[in-house]
Amino acid sequence: MSDEAAIDQLAQWVSESSRGVFFGGAGVSTDSGIPDFRSAAGLYSSSSGYDTPEYLLSADCLEHEPEKFYRLYKNELVHPEAKPNAAHIHVNTLIEAGHLTSVVTQNIDSLHQAAGTQNVYELHGSAWTNYCVSPAHHGASLEQVMEGDGVPYCPECGAMVRPHVVLYGEGLDMDVVEGAVNRISEADLVIVGGTSLNVYPAAGLLRYYSGDRLVLINATPTAWDNEANLVIHGRLGEVLGAVVDRLGLCQR
Repeated sequence: MSDEAAIDQLAQWVSESSRGVFFGGAGVSTDSGIPDFRSAAGLYSSSSGYDTPEYLLSADCLEHEPEKFYRLYKNELVHPEAKPNAAHIHVNTLIEAGHLTSVVTQNIDSLHQAAGTQNVYELHGSAWTNYCVSPAHHGASLEQVMEGDGVPYCPECGAMVRPHVVLYGEGLDMDVVEGAVNRISEADLVIVGGTSLNVYPAAGLLRYYSGDRLVLINATPTAWDNEANLVIHGRLGEVLGAVVDRLGLCQR
């Protein structure tokens, strides 16, 4: 099937969908200037030294060597200046048109919300929500976390502030997982974009989809390509933009 024929097929499926779900990963935000984890320009290739990214972004590192954690976190993982790109905007357009119901994302940048999407299941949390590690769990803004070069501390009690993100060694928020599973299991279409589907347990949530319209859009092949009903290798924003155009949808 040619790329144009595949996009035509996707547009038809979207037009017939009213319970679709978009499932996205790091590649959704690369056009916003946020590098992904495993590409040539990603976090894994940019880190150096004896400490692995898995350790530096772990709960263990945050607890015992917070300076190391925040050095990588602030310089590589958090991008407060990033804006939604075409992919975020097109996904929101499909939601507003009633074809998709929600977004399930592995990203912590909250760019889907910035594009206007409200029903977002953030499997790994959000960098925009932070709290201190004291029993009071005082909230802190991202601006407070990014202020200065070192470890952020709570202005109310002096305890260290941590991001409300899932670090290596921590489990997913089961309320978020349950919500995502419910949406995926009820979906009449699942569009997966910008993810290698190598990160578990997040990628395993796709097992809850029992339909026959699983679509993968990614720049490179994934381990799930043989299980998908439609595979498009291309730029996510361009593919979704072509779908939106074929459906004649207006964008804000």
